[in-house]
Amino acid sequence: MGTSKRGANSDLGDIEDYIRALEARIRSLEVEREKLLLRIKYYKSEIEKLLSPPLIEAVIVKVLENGKVVVKSSTGPNLVVEVLDTVPRDKLRPGQHVALNQRGSTIVSILPGYADPYVTSMEVIEKPDITYNDIGGLKDQILELREVVELPLKNPKLFREIGIDPPKGVLLYGPPGCGKTLLAKAVAHEAGATFISIVGSELVQKFIGEGARIVREVFELARKKAPSIVFIDEIDAIAARRLDIGTSGEREVQRTLMQLLAELDGFKPLDRVKVIAATNRIDVLDPAILRPGRFDRLIEVPLPDFEGRLEILRIHTRKMRLSPDVELIELARMTEGVTGAEIKAITTEAGYFAIRENRRTVTMNDFLKAVKKIMSKKNIRGIENLYRRSSVDYSMYVMQ
Repeated sequence: MGTSKRGANSDLGDIEDYIRALEARIRSLEVEREKLLLRIKYYKSEIEKLLSPPLIEAVIVKVLENGKVVVKSSTGPNLVVEVLDTVPRDKLRPGQHVALNQRGSTIVSILPGYADPYVTSMEVIEKPDITYNDIGGLKDQILELREVVELPLKNPKLFREIGIDPPKGVLLYGPPGCGKTLLAKAVAHEAGATFISIVGSELVQKFIGEGARIVREVFELARKKAPSIVFIDEIDAIAARRLDIGTSGEREVQRTLMQLLAELDGFKPLDRVKVIAATNRIDVLDPAILRPGRFDRLIEVPLPDFEGRLEILRIHTRKMRLSPDVELIELARMTEGVTGAEIKAITTEAGYFAIRENRRTVTMNDFLKAVKKIMSKKNIRGIENLYRRSSVDYSMYVMQ
């Protein structure tokens, strides 16, 4: 009797253990089932993404009283479309980017604002390392730039107290290599402003309206980053004199120019945004861009005079190891008619002549050879003409 009772208890314990094992197995299977359901849901959503048609980007033109919205789609035409109930109505305003579905062209979501990566890449975060001390022979031009660009950005209160509007833009014009781009870099360094640099040819785009859009977004970026300076180099690429007849490409360039004019004196104020443009062909510019209110100051950057050439020589030779026989005054006299960029090339060439002879000091002979090499490209007849302008006889240095 006792033995049978113990056997029954043993069988009951085995059954309970088996039930517990089954319950643990069931819980494990339920966990696996949940994981499989999540995985199926994930793959289902991925398949839906692959099979769903792409949305169309559009810009709101006008919100109508009946709840519908006029949009300009990226595919071209203006459309009157419906709005999903899930889209917040208070965010529907002109200029807002939205997404349309392809089948019914209904607004399904509001897109976040963004700037064209092509435009944002034009922004120079770092300050250029060029200062006013690195520019020679342009004291008057530096003074005008500081008054027109730097002072309004640093002290706008002064202009409000006097009751005048500071100039919007400056046009630098003159021969190539005379320091127009250097001036713009120096102003950006001294003003501590965001510097947005663009070349005029970059605004000439292949598709209709792209150039005008880039101009619009550049100035929108400049307003967001204010105080800022927009520097347009070689502006004659888009601001040439308009003609009555022309090709479709020329008309597209004219549209870009008109957008630039609208940004300079349109309804949107530039506030603390200054525009600096540079060109060496002011004779081909359209008169509309030269009038006051657009480019208020036209600053000529001419070839350096004697004092300017001497100052530029001192700037470019201040880190060089010069021989005692080097006479910068004589070199300034000999280099009449050269640009600042050519003077820098002369100092570089003089250094190369010293390196070729395994010397660590640059002599007057090196400079004379460099002058002959650089100025011969300007079609000046004979190095003797250069020596004749000097008060010292350097005929012994004439190269064989």
